[in-house]
Amino acid sequence: MSTIVRSESREEKNALFTALGNHRRRYVLYACNQANGRTKLSDVAEQVAAWEYGKPIDEITSTERKRVYTSIQQHHLSKLEDAGLLEVANGNIRITDKAENLDVYLEIVPEKNIPWATYYLGLAAIGAFSVGIAHVGWLPDAVSVSVVAALFASVLAVSAAIHSIESRQMTFSAADVPPEVSR
Repeated sequence: MSTIVRSESREEKNALFTALGNHRRRYVLYACNQANGRTKLSDVAEQVAAWEYGKPIDEITSTERKRVYTSIQQHHLSKLEDAGLLEVANGNIRITDKAENLDVYLEIVPEKNIPWATYYLGLAAIGAFSVGIAHVGWLPDAVSVSVVAALFASVLAVSAAIHSIESRQMTFSAADVPPEVSR
């Protein structure tokens, strides 16, 4: 694998992360996905306003709707278009193929949690240490290397299952609400 990064690739990634770096732009993508990839700006603004204000769509005031609509139209759609995630024409929005592959960028780590990569690294270190001390014989005779290895494999399997469930929740699929809203 080459360590040289093409400048256009770097620029594309910067545009993508800039686009995903704002909650309102992520909400726009969620709302578009709820509408199966094609929708109107007015419908997106209504849904985003409902999420942001924590209300059902029919309780959103015209002021709230207009505030969100204007912001999306004037600031956010251009960033999403620049990143190649949306196509906008005459008030209609269509998600691009690129937007359908965004899940890899979405590991949202709540404030009190650690990233999964760090968790697995720590788990591997604890497992290696435990197997090592069991192999040396520093544990009671009732605890063999096989028992320690089986416990470690069980913890790894449970961790992977939890990670899998959480990863499925962190997608741009047509969920009822964005993961950020439901947390």
